[in-house]
Amino acid sequence: MQERIAIIDLGTNTFHLLIAEKVKEQYTFIYRERLAVRLGQRGINEGIIQPDAIERAVRALASFKTTIDQYDTMAIFAFGTSALRNAKNASEVVKTFKEKAGIDINIISGDREAELIFMGVRSGLALGRDYSLVMDIGGGSVEFIIGNEKEIVWKQSFEIGAQRLLEMFHRTDPIDQNEIDQLNQYFASQLPALFDALNQWKPKTLVGSSGTFDTLSDIHCIKHDLNSSVEDIETPLSIQGFNDIYEELLIKNREDRMMIPGMIEMRVDMIVVACCLINFLLDKYTFKQIRVSTYALKEGILASLK
Repeated sequence: MQERIAIIDLGTNTFHLLIAEKVKEQYTFIYRERLAVRLGQRGINEGIIQPDAIERAVRALASFKTTIDQYDTMAIFAFGTSALRNAKNASEVVKTFKEKAGIDINIISGDREAELIFMGVRSGLALGRDYSLVMDIGGGSVEFIIGNEKEIVWKQSFEIGAQRLLEMFHRTDPIDQNEIDQLNQYFASQLPALFDALNQWKPKTLVGSSGTFDTLSDIHCIKHDLNSSVEDIETPLSIQGFNDIYEELLIKNREDRMMIPGMIEMRVDMIVVACCLINFLLDKYTFKQIRVSTYALKEGILASLK
């Protein structure tokens, strides 16, 4: 009998489902789905999961459970990240998920999340011997990991995710210069450890992991008539390509951002502050290139099971 497992990533903004089948000691992906749940909306900075967010999450998990049952999976591995690990009502929320959707949730630390993200990226991309900085922008936290094909030399999770930044700083639309200045001051206060690590290990490549970087790559590919597929493990993006998109995002409101070819609704609100963070990083440290990995936490969980 073929072994099938389901992996659920309960992100602060998006829930992801991955179903994989083991054939001859190798897992292949047979189903993927993502749903915009916004688990951290209106509560992420107060450390609370709001009742409407719990309802959205239960509906998403119940839908996932129906799909999982249809695929006759043998096990479900479900992981909660920033919104849940920082919520005062996390135990109550996890209990509700179990009672109403039949899914047990394991809340992981930021350190473990960073490690799993890197494992996911490395399982798909040939990183080589030179060090790369892997960056994963979630709704609640941002993970930075420095490593290569053989090892992780530094990792840290920062609670500066896009939903947090959106609610703290992005009050006008289009965003104004004062808000950008406030964001940059905040990044400077939060990220000294990152820049110490960058100066120590000197990674040459920035690897964006899933999420915001997927959307940036989609926009870039359409602008430049580049081929990409939902099945691709790595998709195109350049530093200049990012700069061009960033400048465009700064002058557009939500309605205009939605008109950008490649933009999707689940990213349109948070992409501005997320790109402000990327721009801050690129302004303070010089990388030779950007790569985009479509593999992230859920693929890292699968890699950890092998």
